[in-house]
Amino acid sequence: MSESIVRFSEIYLATEPYVKAVGQVRIGASGIGWKAAEGETESLRGISMPGLTIESGVLALQHDSLRRIQWQRVARGFGLRIYTKSGFLHKLDGFTADDFDTLRDAIKRLFHGLTLEVRDISIKGWNWGKTDFEGTNMTFKVDNRPMFDLPMGQVSNTNLATKNEVSVEFQAPKAKNLKRKVGAVDELVEIRFYVPGTTTTGSGGSKGDNADNDDAASADGEKADGDAEEEVSAASVFHDTIKERADLGQVSGDSIVQFPEVLCLTPRGRYHIDMFSHFMRLRGKTYDYKISYENIQRLFLVSKPDELHMMFLVGLNPPIRQGQTRYPYLVLQFVRDEEMAVDLNLQVDEAAKRFEGRLRSHYDEPLYRIVANVFKGVTDKRLIEGGSFRGYHGSQGLKASLKASEGTLYPLDKGFLFAPKPPLYIPHSDIASIVFSRVGASSSNKMRTFDLKFNMHGSQDYQFVSINREEHASLEDYMTQHGIKILSELNETTSVSYKGMDQDSDNNAGARKAVPVGLGGGGGDDSEDESSEDEDFVAESESDVPEEFDENYESSGEGED
Repeated sequence: MSESIVRFSEIYLATEPYVKAVGQVRIGASGIGWKAAEGETESLRGISMPGLTIESGVLALQHDSLRRIQWQRVARGFGLRIYTKSGFLHKLDGFTADDFDTLRDAIKRLFHGLTLEVRDISIKGWNWGKTDFEGTNMTFKVDNRPMFDLPMGQVSNTNLATKNEVSVEFQAPKAKNLKRKVGAVDELVEIRFYVPGTTTTGSGGSKGDNADNDDAASADGEKADGDAEEEVSAASVFHDTIKERADLGQVSGDSIVQFPEVLCLTPRGRYHIDMFSHFMRLRGKTYDYKISYENIQRLFLVSKPDELHMMFLVGLNPPIRQGQTRYPYLVLQFVRDEEMAVDLNLQVDEAAKRFEGRLRSHYDEPLYRIVANVFKGVTDKRLIEGGSFRGYHGSQGLKASLKASEGTLYPLDKGFLFAPKPPLYIPHSDIASIVFSRVGASSSNKMRTFDLKFNMHGSQDYQFVSINREEHASLEDYMTQHGIKILSELNETTSVSYKGMDQDSDNNAGARKAVPVGLGGGGGDDSEDESSEDEDFVAESESDVPEEFDENYESSGEGED
């Protein structure tokens, strides 16, 4: 029996991106197995795939579950692509060219009905081809040969960028699976497909299994049943297919809890929030996001100055993206008095049971408090709420502007938070000093507000403008209590009335204008003579003879003659 088992060493498990676990492959009559080498089991932590046991580091694929086995060239030499009947794709890399014959004979002998297929990769530098969806992967083909694969399980969002352009965004790698010995990992974050033409959908038409050219789209149209089908753009069908295959925009399985139609200030819109065991879904009319709980870094709950609404901020790293725009925070807004009764399904699966100590099965309180507590429980992060600071009118925050954006600045216990757009958190430890500007301004229209500048340690400075002058005293007390260094423009000025400063500045400006350039002497104090030309002015000098400068000059002697 042992002679029928074929072994290969130094083989990598490449199913999950960024995993570099090496081990041994065994192929026998019962199926294909991979076992992690000693000390490599730790690299598998956090991975979830069919047939993999994390504790023992063993991947077991039964013979009855195998559907196809392919051999192809990969970055680590050669690899196997193993398709299961459930549609999942496993990858094993690290084989050599000499292993092909051994693998082909073993598969033919041990697995009845299966053969080792050779998958030739297209090496043409073309960017125009067709797409084929198989299992959990999408394959881009050129001349009917695969050029690259995109795992649908790694897709975080897709949308119609333009009428004929579909963008596909991918999840960032898990930080604990990255080995940054040399530097940061290069990764693909977005790819766009141009899909021209139209196609048909309906009872007799296909739902865009490929992004074909115009000829292929027309061929699909000939198969239509007229009134039974509807003509749509091929790009929209391709977009819907990716959403379906990537399981975006749909609720997959049972969720722990759902919050419908939540108002989101950043990014703008109303979204359905579905909370699952390991991730959450943000589903809107245009954009759909799949966000892992590991990407949630901070939680804030603050009250708006109107005292009618509450803002709940979710800090994300890496941020979600809409085209070229990145959103490092989700800003949700709730009505303070809106209450709701919510039941949580903590028995949805084994993974959800770990929340039983942090979540309750029933909530009956304001909606903003329910959402904040659920996020706090599933992420196991501290919820940061408004601190002890109170402004002149008793609010948690101060109205301010950051560049051209109006918002609210919240002095918290360990930092400053600006919301709603753009959301910004500044920890106290990053602040070198704070400067109060325009506190002693002379212009009457600037007396009502002042500016606040944050000098940062090793990063760009921030300046918040148009803060109500009445908040100066409370802000200064806050800085003193938290040991923040304060610099003020009033330190070297004298206390004079604003009216007097205005008059003095006007008179001084007029005096400077009355002095002729290049001539000596005073300018005079008569403001009425400042703007008129002095036509009768004659410079008296012992060295200057009048006849030399004025041809019409008449001396006293000439008058007597």
